[in-house]
Formats: sequence, C-alpha cells, structure tokens
Amino acid sequence: MQLEVGSVVSGKITGITNFGAFVQLEGGKVGLVHISEIALEYVKDINEHVKVGDEVKVKVVSIAPGGKISLSIKKVLEEEQKNKVSRPADVEMFTSRQETDLSFEEKMSRFKQDSDDKMLALKRNFESKRGSGRKRN
Repeated sequence: MQLEVGSVVSGKITGITNFGAFVQLEGGKVGLVHISEIALEYVKDINEHVKVGDEVKVKVVSIAPGGKISLSIKKVLEEEQKNKVSRPADVEMFTSRQETDLSFEEKMSRFKQDSDDKMLALKRNFESKRGSGRKRN
C-alpha cells in the first residue's frame, strides 16, 4: 500500500501520549495524530476521545523525508461534516410536525419551560455535590 498526502486510510490506535496518538496503518506503517488533530473541538485530555485499540479513519497530512507520517482525524471529520447534505439528526429530533404548527409565543413558552426544567436539574445536581467536600469539626 502506497501512502500519499491527502489520502484517507483506516488504522488502529496503538499508543497514546500527552501530545497525540500513534496509529498503525495498513501495511504496518505507524503515524502520529497530534492532539490538535484528534477532534473538532479543543482536546484537553486525549483519553476522552480515543483509546488504545480503537479503529479510526485518518487523513495523511504529511510524510517527512525521514519517514515520519503526520495524520489527522479532525480533517476526516471536517470533510464528513462538509459532505452532509441533510439536516443534522439532532435538529430533526427537535423539529416535529406538531412544533412547526405552533405560534412563536407557544414555541417560546415551550422553550422557557424546557430551559427552566434543565436549570432546576443542574441546580439540584450542583447542590448535592457542594456539601460533599467540606471538612466537618
């Protein structure tokens, strides 16, 4: 298998460091996905996004003269996102036929109620954790 810059290939995560993940490609070659190329969002802890043994699709970013291969998961995700023609699934989930027939005021009222419910749940969760770390005399 001949690797070329710009090609998308699959591989398996073989090692994780604090600066990136090593991916074994088909043909036995190993490349590095830098931590900044792991996900679309900021990655503080790489272990929250990939694990050793994960199968991933990567794009070959560069191949250095010494044989070092730079890879990107992020660029594959960006291309997949760009190629999506239909609306995202999460938007379709919240837009039902009934909701499109509602007036603006009814939609705002529903949104406010949902928001209040979520804020109440967050407040309860926060307060339940708040007292657990205190020292008692």
